[in-house]
Amino acid sequence: MKITSRKRGLFVLAMFIGLVFVAIQPGWPFATGPKVVFKTETWNFGNIKDNVHISQDFVFTNVGDAVLIITKVDASCGCTAVLVTDKKIEPGKMGMVKVKFDSSGYEGEVSKVVYVETNDPSKPRIALNINGFIEAQPGPRIELDPLSFGAGLLLEGEVIVTNVSVKNAGQTELSFECRFPPATFLIDDKPAVFPVKVAPGKGVRLQIKLPLGKRIGIIREIVLFNSNDSQRRTISMTISGYAATKDELKKAFQKHQNAIKQ
Repeated sequence: MKITSRKRGLFVLAMFIGLVFVAIQPGWPFATGPKVVFKTETWNFGNIKDNVHISQDFVFTNVGDAVLIITKVDASCGCTAVLVTDKKIEPGKMGMVKVKFDSSGYEGEVSKVVYVETNDPSKPRIALNINGFIEAQPGPRIELDPLSFGAGLLLEGEVIVTNVSVKNAGQTELSFECRFPPATFLIDDKPAVFPVKVAPGKGVRLQIKLPLGKRIGIIREIVLFNSNDSQRRTISMTISGYAATKDELKKAFQKHQNAIKQ
């Protein structure tokens, strides 16, 4: 059968279109530029205990025909991630990102993300997903009530007095201490001796006395409680108010005394 020039032209055009279509498919070896392909982009570490350090190597390959550059590796809280190979990966070569996770302070389902930024135009930012389950160990659990105290309007030289309940909601003995000069801490009207020990299911009522001295204006202080609770090593209580001079209070009273009498 004789093939006409027109049919021959259509055949060549169809072949050309087919080759172009195949060439633009992901993973085509003749694609131009750098191209990063990770062996896996997820890591499920399963069930682990609290206070355990684990790591995983994420291996990738530059399947492109230009140098792949890793511009940044960034991990979410709880993880550390570093590029353990050269940041410039030649075509056909492999690289590796090492991710470390510390389970201390975590409980239950955990999900973290590590971002890898590259010069691959098709995948400039890759998300490596890390997840698993942290089995909680028996331990102390500190609870404060309240977490903040508003003293309102105060007179210069006054002493702020507030009480906070410190409870142990865990299964083992809680140990905590507070350090906040010039405040003093009392338990049952006696100076608190730190560290204070609290049995499981029990609590203590801590009284805080904070002298203002000559401070004027907005008062905002944070009292830190340090404990052996692995979930909350440090927990804070905020004390706030406004300290005014006698003259300021007198002027305020004179200005608003009619409203006060109503």
